[in-house]
Amino acid sequence: MTTEAFSVDPWAVVEHTLDLNGQAAAESVFALSNGHIGLRGNLDEGEPHGMPGTYLNGVYELHPLPYAESGYGYPESGQSVINVTNGKIIRMLVDDEPFDVRYGKLRSHQRRLDFRDGLLRREAEWTSPAGRTVKVSSTRLVSLTQRAIAAIEYTVEAVDGPARIVLQSTLVSNEQLPTEEPDPRAAAVLEAPLVAEANIAVGTEAALVHRTARSGLRVAAGMDHVIEAPEPFDVSAESSENNARISVTTVLQPGERLRLVKFVAYGWSAARSLPAVRDQVLAALTAARFTGWDGLVREQREYLDEFWEHSDIRLEGDVELQQAVRFALFHILQASARSEDRAIPAKGLTGTGYDGHSFWDTEAFVLPVLTYALPGAVNQALRWRHSTLPLARERAAQLGLDGAVFPWRTIHGEECSSYWPAGTAAFHIGAGIAAAVVRYVRATGDHEFERTIGLELLVDTARMWRSLGHHDLAGRFRIEGVTGPDEYSAIADNNVYTNLTAQSNLRHAAATATTYMHEAAALGVDPEEAAAWRDAAAAMYIPYDETLGVHPQADGFTEHQFWDFDSTPPENYPLLLHYPYFDLYRKQVVKQADLVLAMQVRGDAFTDEQKARNFAYYERITVRDSSLSACTQAVIAAEVGQLDLAYDYTAEAALMDLDNLGRNSHEGLHMASLAGACIALVAGFGGLRDHNGTLTFRPRLPGGLRRLTFSMTVRQSLLTVEITHETTTYAVRKGGPVPVVHDGERVQVEPGHPVTRKTRRHEPVERHAQPPGREPARRHAQPGSHTQATDQLPAE
Repeated sequence: MTTEAFSVDPWAVVEHTLDLNGQAAAESVFALSNGHIGLRGNLDEGEPHGMPGTYLNGVYELHPLPYAESGYGYPESGQSVINVTNGKIIRMLVDDEPFDVRYGKLRSHQRRLDFRDGLLRREAEWTSPAGRTVKVSSTRLVSLTQRAIAAIEYTVEAVDGPARIVLQSTLVSNEQLPTEEPDPRAAAVLEAPLVAEANIAVGTEAALVHRTARSGLRVAAGMDHVIEAPEPFDVSAESSENNARISVTTVLQPGERLRLVKFVAYGWSAARSLPAVRDQVLAALTAARFTGWDGLVREQREYLDEFWEHSDIRLEGDVELQQAVRFALFHILQASARSEDRAIPAKGLTGTGYDGHSFWDTEAFVLPVLTYALPGAVNQALRWRHSTLPLARERAAQLGLDGAVFPWRTIHGEECSSYWPAGTAAFHIGAGIAAAVVRYVRATGDHEFERTIGLELLVDTARMWRSLGHHDLAGRFRIEGVTGPDEYSAIADNNVYTNLTAQSNLRHAAATATTYMHEAAALGVDPEEAAAWRDAAAAMYIPYDETLGVHPQADGFTEHQFWDFDSTPPENYPLLLHYPYFDLYRKQVVKQADLVLAMQVRGDAFTDEQKARNFAYYERITVRDSSLSACTQAVIAAEVGQLDLAYDYTAEAALMDLDNLGRNSHEGLHMASLAGACIALVAGFGGLRDHNGTLTFRPRLPGGLRRLTFSMTVRQSLLTVEITHETTTYAVRKGGPVPVVHDGERVQVEPGHPVTRKTRRHEPVERHAQPPGREPARRHAQPGSHTQATDQLPAE
């Protein structure tokens, strides 16, 4: 996809021409989802496509994980998201010629994804090979209010003469998929994963029911239609095991239109019977027809109006970045709004990248944004983690540990990473879950959740840390043989990020168990165990290199040999695809911000001087071979006064998919990078920290921005922060007073009484250097087109 594909619009992504070579990436950009259903932005007629994709959150198939040599504790089965029944397809024939943009003449073509109403609109004018011209318009939505429903309004108009039109609205299962790519990041392609169980087609309604052969999940898809056409017109219905079709036939005179509204419903279950799942889908269709197309559109707009009122991030000075951050917020919403006790995958429901797995990305990057934007989605995401506790306890026992070990990558709850140094050894996922619990409770005051779901998650993760670590002869609590966020440094001792987040986990578990003593006792927690957690936290060992005056990422890291960056050609990034892991592990080279992330999430554990020295040191060796890195570097760059560098990193995170910087957006969008762009703005330039339960801000803006405004929901109050180079204003627009700290000053913000303080000026500082060829693209806003970034940027 070229960067010229999309025009800059602060509230939409607009594609003015159809670039078939960039179609797969565009399908990810134009994907629609509600956290339960995901539809890639394929053309209505189904072909041509980059990768067809219709996904249901939690629907997967099992496949064996191959090993050259087996070992105890290795995960044995992989899980891959599958392409379920495709209900998007509406094929059209014009005088027996199929509408296909590769044939005839495509006179115009435009697609627009609007963030305010959640609709994907398409307009096309096409002349068939036989010379007949028609105008086609379609509008597609995945409902944020009716969880099981997607809908399409499709209209065709004859232009230059009578046209016999046939519309074929279909449900198709087991579509042929592209062949598997050699890139190890690409998703496994599963051929024909659905086994047919039932099919019906009557009148304007049809349904297919399938099950997965290995995972045993039952999936149903149904469709119904409203048809408006000149008389006479004909409607027919037919179905088979993997196909159901409703056909509409009529003749249009010039200026006449045929309008078809297609309602599509999805349901699945691991337990319910075939009739129950089928009837669930048919009932959802009945409700959607009752609401009607206009009603669904109205509900969608009302939902999004409320979301943007509470969660918008507004920028002045860079309209392209404004578009990118709203694109980010919109897709984060789509990935999570109706996930309801399911995971939030790393790609959302926009593609099959990473096999559709959920990672630590969710708790570390996505949930911090949702906590203050859509807290109900955080509640649901953490309830999903809680539902997997039995599996996490089994995994801990298998590894000889207490408590729960949560998987590095999974769909259902089992560990699916076949490479244990970067998977099983990344125990920090447990601390990320615990931190998400604490943040959610602080932001919402949901003590019932804390007393039940939260307490149990905190207890089991604390037990894991206490059994994983040990007190050495000097009394220090050490956690050894783990992998932190930087996957180029696996199986390290005392990773600073891991130890600091484990320390917080242990402290909060002990405090929460003390608050809810009766409930904690029911989990087997006694005062002695809680005291052991506090002792471990107090004695946590945090390595520090006195000679260099910086924190090593882990024990001995700063004593390793430096990677030879000068001899590494640009085409050899990402390094993991061109060099053996053993060489990466023993050198000073960082895939993604690790120690720097520790300074963000546990900034209370570092002095300002330490942060500045650490950041300068790690900038020289961080190659950003992960899309998770730029946003974290942006936050700390802003904190240490590197505002222009922070601006560049923010743009890189925000434009990761709109500009396809990693060259892999065809696999799906990078949800953590999109969320990270929001974090970079709010935590970086807004200076937001929530270490101790009080929201603190240290605002500052780069030269490229004139104003930054964002809103946050804090305990049912709506706080808005507006930052310029001169002043920062805090206002409560809904709810009660909100206490904040502005640049060290405690301020009580009362409803109807905004508080304004000066924004501290920062003197320009010398820009830090990065490894050769890995510098972020300099930010130069160009209204009207996307800026071109450097050729080699982060992959994952």
